[in-house]
Amino acid sequence: MTELHHLTALQQAEAVRHREVSPRELAAHYLERIGRLGAEFGAFVTVTADRALEAAAEAEARVLAGEALPPLFGVPTAIKDLNLTAGVATKFGSAAMADFVSPVDDHVVTLLRAAGLVSLGKTNTPEFGLPCYTEPDVAPPARTPFDPSRSAGGSSGGAGAAVAAGLVPVAQGSDGAGSIRIPASVCGVVGLKTSRGRVSGGPVFADIAGLAVNGPLARTVADAAALLDAMASPMPGDPYWAPPLPAGDTFLAATRLPPGRLRIGRYLTPPIPGAVVDPDCVAAYEGASRLLEALGHTVEDCDPPFAEDMVATFETIWSVGAASLPVPEERESELRPLTRWLRERGRAVSGIQAIEALATAQLVARQAVVAASAYDAVLTPTLAQVPALVGGLRDDAHPDADFDAQKRFTPFTAAANITGQPAISLPLHWTAEGLPVGVQLAGRPAGEASLLALAAQIEAARPWDAHVPACW
Repeated sequence: MTELHHLTALQQAEAVRHREVSPRELAAHYLERIGRLGAEFGAFVTVTADRALEAAAEAEARVLAGEALPPLFGVPTAIKDLNLTAGVATKFGSAAMADFVSPVDDHVVTLLRAAGLVSLGKTNTPEFGLPCYTEPDVAPPARTPFDPSRSAGGSSGGAGAAVAAGLVPVAQGSDGAGSIRIPASVCGVVGLKTSRGRVSGGPVFADIAGLAVNGPLARTVADAAALLDAMASPMPGDPYWAPPLPAGDTFLAATRLPPGRLRIGRYLTPPIPGAVVDPDCVAAYEGASRLLEALGHTVEDCDPPFAEDMVATFETIWSVGAASLPVPEERESELRPLTRWLRERGRAVSGIQAIEALATAQLVARQAVVAASAYDAVLTPTLAQVPALVGGLRDDAHPDADFDAQKRFTPFTAAANITGQPAISLPLHWTAEGLPVGVQLAGRPAGEASLLALAAQIEAARPWDAHVPACW
């Protein structure tokens, strides 16, 4: 018999609407799995079972009242522990913030609740989302369910592990340099980094560089699109606004439309000195290229969007962002070595240097978008390496070496954060050992609808739903 977590999020919502399953039954099913499997994979920092069951009961009353319901109504989800949730601990992956309880919701949390999704808790994240592995001091490491000796990536590592292990059908994540796509790749799920301004970061988060965005992780492209529909709304005062879809259109509807014959660029040269692309990542890239050509698209080599000299500019912006984190001075010593090292680097940057780095990033981003304007999408591997062992990238004694290892692991992801373009990781390849390896497609600016249509076509041609971990 098919268990509830075998259903997609959209199938679960359909079952709720037809009263074949109740929101409380769904919540209870996933809470049982979290209680049994959550610790093994380090997916959750905080489980809010009582709140979830109360919200599910309220949702059930609306079902029984015969109300018109949103597409994902009654479906369980989870919120990344970098995102504020009123009345719930938001630890930011840091011992220095372990006792912080937010008085307000992030706008994305409010929107997901309004869409009728039921949050089961807060998913694991590294300290302030800075590393690409999830090994915080406030929770066990997040591990990919396909091999628990290996990391679930970061910084949305808990979200990726939760979706891959069947602890929630969909989850919210955030992405400042690959933090949705990295876990998606190593956990064998779909992860969409949204366009700058598509999903609000309000009301508190201030990302002056415009690097970080909220987005969905899911097992299917359609589920990811439906979750994006629920969260894609700006908040008054947001510094960036992506153009809205035409009236009546949805991202979910886009997944049901043919993408047309597209021109797709591709590149395999990482813009990080010393980065070497693993043969399995090359195989994923080449396999995706052949699939795209078989689907009728034109695939041709193109130049990378950035040269190696952009790396230093990005590092300046990243370190200044780390230095600006609102950590109580008396708790600075509780921060991880990597965080302290980044903050020291950031504090050494003058105000003029910071502005110059931001201006350079904007200039180069414009040039990169113009250079890629001939292409409907650009293909790369998501990562340069297969899933890393837990602790394999981390080096507390030498945070500079830690940071360099992370850059070599993730040389392809940050480009879309700099340009603000949407980018999606799809689980199209598996190693001989059964480890997932993702490929990345970056779309046109504000082009999530077209990118999702292409991703759905790829999924239909080469479905990945048969690849599930042993815990499934």
